[in-house]
Formats: sequence, C-alpha cells, structure tokens
Amino acid sequence: MKRNKKIKFVFPLVAIVVPSLLFAPQAISGGFGAEIFCTMRDGGNDHESSWEAAYTYMKKQKGGFFKISPKQAAAQIVETVVREREEFSYCVKYLEKLNPNRKLERDMRKESERIEREKADNEEKRQRLQRELEETDQDYSEETFDRYSY
Repeated sequence: MKRNKKIKFVFPLVAIVVPSLLFAPQAISGGFGAEIFCTMRDGGNDHESSWEAAYTYMKKQKGGFFKISPKQAAAQIVETVVREREEFSYCVKYLEKLNPNRKLERDMRKESERIEREKADNEEKRQRLQRELEETDQDYSEETFDRYSY
C-alpha cells in the first residue's frame, strides 16, 4: 500500500520534469531568435525592429508561467552567435547594441538628471528674485523726488 502511494507521488513529478528536460524549447528559441535578429539586421532593418521581432518570438516560444526577460534573450542571442560563429559571422558587428555599455547609460542618465535639477534650481531662483523685486517695488511710493527742490 505504501509503495502504491509513492508511485502516485513520483509518477506525476516525473511526467512533468522529464518532458521539459527532453524538449528544450528555450535553446531552440534562442537559436532561431538569433537567426531572426541577424537576418533582419543584415537585411537593413534597424536595431529596434530586429530586436523586437526576435524578443517577441523568444517570449512566445518559451512555455510556462515565467517568460524570458530581455537580458536573458539578449544573452541567448549572443551565446548562439558566438557558439555558431561560422553561420553567424556577419552578425557579430550587430551584437554591440544588444548589450550596451550600462555604465555609460547610467552616467548619461545622471548627467541629464543633474541638468534638469540645475534648470529647476535656476527657475526657482529666478522666481524668488522676481518676487523680491516686486516686493521692493511696492515699498516705494509713486511720488517722485526732485533733489533740487528746497
């Protein structure tokens, strides 16, 4: 009886795990994703449209609850191109945009944030000075002074 319970527990587990190990849709989707990306780029398409087509295909092919992230998809494309160098020799020059310089992007973002902060500070200073000027103008009366009148 105990043996029967073990079989009831193990059999569904094996039925779920074994097919996912035998059929690797992720590896297939990564290879074909690389083919889509490289073919489109070589055909003259821009990076964004080629990347979107390859990434959409890879997301659609990966089954299960969790979908592939953009970083994982880019890594799979790079891995496929490097692994199959002879087949994708024309595609190596396009890999740069898949993994951009993250430090450069971060520095550029910080610089743009700094510029925006400076603009906001300058605008705030300008408004404060404008208010002070208006307050000072209100302190003076409308009378004019004639310095030669005794």
